[in-house]
Amino acid sequence: MKKAFSGLRAWLVQRFTAVWMLFFLLFVLLHMALSPPGSYDEWRDWVGLPLVRFGATLFFLSLLLHAWVGLRDVLIDYVRALRLRFILLAALCLALVGLGLWVVQVLFRGWPGGPR
Repeated sequence: MKKAFSGLRAWLVQRFTAVWMLFFLLFVLLHMALSPPGSYDEWRDWVGLPLVRFGATLFFLSLLLHAWVGLRDVLIDYVRALRLRFILLAALCLALVGLGLWVVQVLFRGWPGGPR
């Protein structure tokens, strides 16, 4: 059985997601330092820009993948009982999918051009 994110693939996923999250966070911090929004509406309009929204979507997708690979490896390494490991991996998967759906709702509801 071949795992989707194991070995070198897991390592590469961890590194690429970490690099993207770092660059996006630096971009947001730099923008906030150079041009801080004066109100919530200005901030919402900036985050609602297509490229910023796309970057934020990739950021959260990267965060979820990064968390999955890292926590999955910890559970595989330290939880020896197969049934408990399966239950914990399933719970982790459900939690991350739930968080992902919540992020989609936050990013794409309430923005200009998005459903209300």
